[in-house]
Amino acid sequence: MKPGDFGENLVVRGLDLDRLRIGDRIRIADAVLELTQFGKECHDRCHIYQAMGDCIMPRHGVFARVLKGGDVRVGDPVAAMPSYTVALLTASTKGSVGDRADVSGDVMAEMVAEKGLNIIERIIVPDDEVRIASELERFADTLRVSLVLTSGGTGFSRRDVTPEATLRVVDRLCPGIPEAMRFLSLAVSRKAMLSRAVAGIRGGTLIVNLPGSPKAVRECLGFVIDELLHGLEILAGDVEDCAVTVKP
Repeated sequence: MKPGDFGENLVVRGLDLDRLRIGDRIRIADAVLELTQFGKECHDRCHIYQAMGDCIMPRHGVFARVLKGGDVRVGDPVAAMPSYTVALLTASTKGSVGDRADVSGDVMAEMVAEKGLNIIERIIVPDDEVRIASELERFADTLRVSLVLTSGGTGFSRRDVTPEATLRVVDRLCPGIPEAMRFLSLAVSRKAMLSRAVAGIRGGTLIVNLPGSPKAVRECLGFVIDELLHGLEILAGDVEDCAVTVKP
């Protein structure tokens, strides 16, 4: 098959597809696939639906692109190769219309790429609580990314609504993350106490608010990024025991 050709359906057994995320990889024999999409919009009733009375593809279909080709045969072993994915959101009304460069987004992208995280999407949205919350839900529920980083909208201005949008969508709060960023930032600037940033978990996605200035983003994310990676491992179930064994 040539790049861009319509692909073939593969039926697998023993792989928990519901736990996979966009950007995760699957190895089948020597071939490697990368997940690109979950489900699809059904415009017309296809021949599968006509023949069977139902089609699970819109609800449970998993789509992937071929990273490494190879022969695939019935009975070949199939293995998931998890990766940690990230979506970046900058809240800026001026930036969303092109009146301001997204330098903070550039800093976030640079720092997560250095840690080997796969950036699935990066967007700029206005300072609108409903719009921000909707995008956070999409990142967590549809794209199923491991981590969402937001920049901007964490101050005292009436238009600063990123924490409120985040609180609307998370299931569990992670107060230690913003507390650590504020505490460590106080050594740099006393104004760090004015940050209203929050962090929380929605499903299998960790959402963390960062400040709006590029300098503050670099400082705050630098304080916590290694610990965030460990948190992603725990959230994904890749590690279960955080304790350190002390020899007598």
